Amino acid sequence: VQLQAYGGGLVQPGGSLRLSCAASGLSFNNYVMGWFRLAPGKEREFVAGVSRSGGSTAYSESVKGRFTISKDNAKNTMYLQMNRLEPEDTAVYYCAADRHIIWGNIRRPSAFGYWGQGTQVTVSS
Repeated sequence: VQLQAYGGGLVQPGGSLRLSCAASGLSFNNYVMGWFRLAPGKEREFVAGVSRSGGSTAYSESVKGRFTISKDNAKNTMYLQMNRLEPEDTAVYYCAADRHIIWGNIRRPSAFGYWGQGTQVTVSS
């Protein structure tokens, strides 16, 4: 299984970015997917998660209403649309996947068995 996250970059406060996570080596529609982020001096933080079908989603309180997670099972790709970005969103963003995860554990990094390499998002003027 390989996950590759891309789409990060430098953006001004209030701007938007769309992250993508391309997956290979797995049956994409059998996997729960998630986005986490790691900022300097902080622990890895849950950002958003999406169910196997894409029909259910979950968000952290800090991004709810600004970020949208989605997955395209036909393209084996997951997305994170990030709007109204704030300096506090600056971090390395990681995508994660797991086939056996229980939905109630989706906010736990330890529940995910597969991780991508991360993409840097910097929000600064």
